Amino acid sequence: MDTNIEAYEKKMREAGLNEDVITTFIKYYNQLKEGITGKLSHDIIEAPNRLNLINYDGLTKHDDSLLDQLAVIKLNGGLGTSMGLDKAKSLLPVKGEFNFLDILANQIIALRDKYQSRIPLIFMNSFKTQKDTITYLEKYDTLKSDDLDLDFLQNKYPRIRQDNFMPLNLADDENNWNPPGHGDIYSALYSSGLLDQLIEKGYNYAFISNSDNLGAVVDPLILTFMDKNEVPFIMEVCRRTEMDKKGGHLAQTKEGKLILREVAQCPDEEICEFQDIKKYSFFNTNNLWVNLKHLKETLLENNNTLELPIIINPKNVENIPVYQIETAMGAAISVFENAKAIIVPRSRFAPVKKTNDLLLIWSDVYKINSDYQIVLTEGLEEAPLIELDSENYKSVEQLKTHFKEVPSLIQCTSLKVQGNIHFSKDVVIIGNVEIKSTEKERISDTILNNETVIF
Repeated sequence: MDTNIEAYEKKMREAGLNEDVITTFIKYYNQLKEGITGKLSHDIIEAPNRLNLINYDGLTKHDDSLLDQLAVIKLNGGLGTSMGLDKAKSLLPVKGEFNFLDILANQIIALRDKYQSRIPLIFMNSFKTQKDTITYLEKYDTLKSDDLDLDFLQNKYPRIRQDNFMPLNLADDENNWNPPGHGDIYSALYSSGLLDQLIEKGYNYAFISNSDNLGAVVDPLILTFMDKNEVPFIMEVCRRTEMDKKGGHLAQTKEGKLILREVAQCPDEEICEFQDIKKYSFFNTNNLWVNLKHLKETLLENNNTLELPIIINPKNVENIPVYQIETAMGAAISVFENAKAIIVPRSRFAPVKKTNDLLLIWSDVYKINSDYQIVLTEGLEEAPLIELDSENYKSVEQLKTHFKEVPSLIQCTSLKVQGNIHFSKDVVIIGNVEIKSTEKERISDTILNNETVIF
């Protein structure tokens, strides 16, 4: 046996990882050693055929009784480090006093009351987010359902040295591991025992999405379509705009099977084509619907693993070049026969990835409705485009410092801010506004209407 493999197996067993997880990692490790890059070129993929795409606007039937067979799973492993956070990102207040966890918990409780259903809410946490998340949710004493745990843990993979393919072995053991990407959810569901529990209790479907996507709410129309047409896997997709061109897109193989291509899987020479939003018109929202029995059958047919296309992510850790092996959960669309993509409204994709997004949610552009859903204020069809320079507005603390009060954006089409500008009370932005400054400036008690302001 490859002595490297022995080292990985020993390391992963000592970390308490499940044997199925170890087997999956070794498969990916062997692919890496064999030179399999995970790249998907235009020689083997093409734009998706319309027959594989379902238009959400054409869905009319909904059987609300199916909600009793649905579990809601939220990916909650992130710390929001790109926004300067060091705890679970879902603890960040996003609307008034409500953080992501408040919104998600109240949504599920409201859904249960509205439809007299038992829908469980379950989080896939990381070791870094589990304790804070579960402690915070104790305030919702009715949230647990059907004796199911509120969470399960995602796994971790060893980082691989690029020079000798040995496991990274730094003094701080935390740096020797990487999250395996959200494609790990299927293995983690199975190895935790939760998949079997859900099926035994009569849950046939799961709606899986990111905890920071405030547009990802339960929709009986999609669930009913899935059930009545016996579709094992559904990916919600939106039309790509210029803002989305750097992210992954939907495609299909030459044989007509849907597939997801992330930017890390695109050959360098095809990046321009990858970003062609007319050719590849749809992106994955990471809102997924899965038939749990089909998932279990597929796992058992493949020795308890769901082998997804590999993503190799080169990194530098303490000046040592490493490879991180990752997978994307949307890539499972290529695993299931008769999987479909549903073209949904942009309102179902409202993630908070940057402070630009957070400012929008804080503003009067969005409100919380009676079902605890974050929705556009009446009369708005789409949110304005916000651009804040990364030097002054990258972290949440910087955003709070510069926006003592959030301006009214309900009449705004776009807002671009460059420089050390502090917003105070009674600022209204109308149309397209750009503000620039080379010095510290304060703005209050003013209406900016389709203009460029340079201090």
